[in-house]
Amino acid sequence: QLQKDLEEVKELLTSATRKRVRDVLVAEKQKLELEIKNQPPPKPKDVAEEEKSSLGGYTVKINNYGWDQSDKFVKIYISLNGVQKLPAENVQVNFTERSFDLLVKNLNGKNYTMTFNNLLKPISVEGSSRKIKTDMVLVMCKKKREEKWDCLTQVEKESKEKEKAAYDTADPSEGLMNILKKMYAEGDDEMKRTINKAWVESREKQYKGDIPMDI
Repeated sequence: QLQKDLEEVKELLTSATRKRVRDVLVAEKQKLELEIKNQPPPKPKDVAEEEKSSLGGYTVKINNYGWDQSDKFVKIYISLNGVQKLPAENVQVNFTERSFDLLVKNLNGKNYTMTFNNLLKPISVEGSSRKIKTDMVLVMCKKKREEKWDCLTQVEKESKEKEKAAYDTADPSEGLMNILKKMYAEGDDEMKRTINKAWVESREKQYKGDIPMDI
């Protein structure tokens, strides 16, 4: 943009005849030349974005992971078949104090991404790293303070607190019912069958208990 401005000023200078106008244009020309000279070199296009757009296939968002922790690290395990066969530079993790994002490039013709924002507690960017294992990427987030994390992100913590508030009702059976509803909603077919069976048996017992013995 500055270069275009400079070219236009030079063009105007060639046609300007009045001294005052020429002086203004010369001053502007010098100012622009100085600005261009002091400009930082253009930043290279983000490598990850560049490679993402140049690679074939498509990008898959990773949703499944496991995690645990030690005194010093929070460890996130991401299963990706064949990831150990990729060049190391194809597996990139960018850390900030409260987030990280993973990019795995060109694994079986696809790119894989995972982003964690609003980590529960701050991490050390310098101390964090990633390890490539057989069919797995291990992201190691170095804790800034050696303390136990109850969950990975602030959002998870708030979600748990809301759930707890819903279950902590004055009526214990209502709290139990909320838990059962949640288990049923999130459970697989086997879990749903088990809850249904328990519900039917419970209703039958109640019903039998209500029938007078002499009938």
